[in-house]
Parts: sequence; structure tokens; C-alpha cells
Amino acid sequence: QVQLVESGGGLVQPGGSLRLSCQASRNMLVTDVLGWYRQVPEKEREWVATSRSGNEETYADSVKGRFTISRDTAKNTFYLQMNSLTPEDTAVYYCSFRPTFPPTLYWGRGTQVTVSS
Repeated sequence: QVQLVESGGGLVQPGGSLRLSCQASRNMLVTDVLGWYRQVPEKEREWVATSRSGNEETYADSVKGRFTISRDTAKNTFYLQMNSLTPEDTAVYYCSFRPTFPPTLYWGRGTQVTVSS
């Protein structure tokens, strides 16, 4: 079973930046599907970004142009670079990982991001 550990969350002022990391307990391949989601209490989890094979990265409209998802297969780690943060970005951020085989979806436990002055 794959375990995912997020890190990099914290408190940041509006306009600031954070870089979230998600480390997997197994080898990561370039064909594995990686994702980031976020959730505010009492609200549904929101999709943020996905990285697929073939240099395909997609983003939610709310973060497009500000967030970037990337991976480092040598470290079994992937990232979410978040720039120009606003209070609306405040949420618990979760990473997801779907190995090429078997295609089972795994989730991290989440890391809190708070954007406030």
C-alpha cells in the first residue's frame, strides 16, 4: 500500500508563495497520475491540479496561472508551487497519487494552508 505525506503548508500573507510537497512511499514513474485537491470545512473537496504523462498538466480556473504542479521521480516526490496567494486559497490541501499499475488511487492526509494578513 502506498503512503503519501504532504508538507510545506503554513501561514502566508496575501500575495505570498508556498511550495507544497508530497512524498510517496514507493517508486514514482513518469506515467503515474499526480494530483492536488483542497477542501474547506463543510464544503466539498475541490480539484486543483493534475499531472499526467505526456507533459499534460491541467489546473482549475481558480488557480490557473498562479499554481504549478511538478514532479521529481528520483525523490518520489511531487510539488505544488503556489504564487500570488489570496485568502480564498485557504484550505487543507491533499495530494493524490495513482500508480500506472495497479491503478489504485491514494490520498495524503492533508496539510493546512492559511492565507491571511
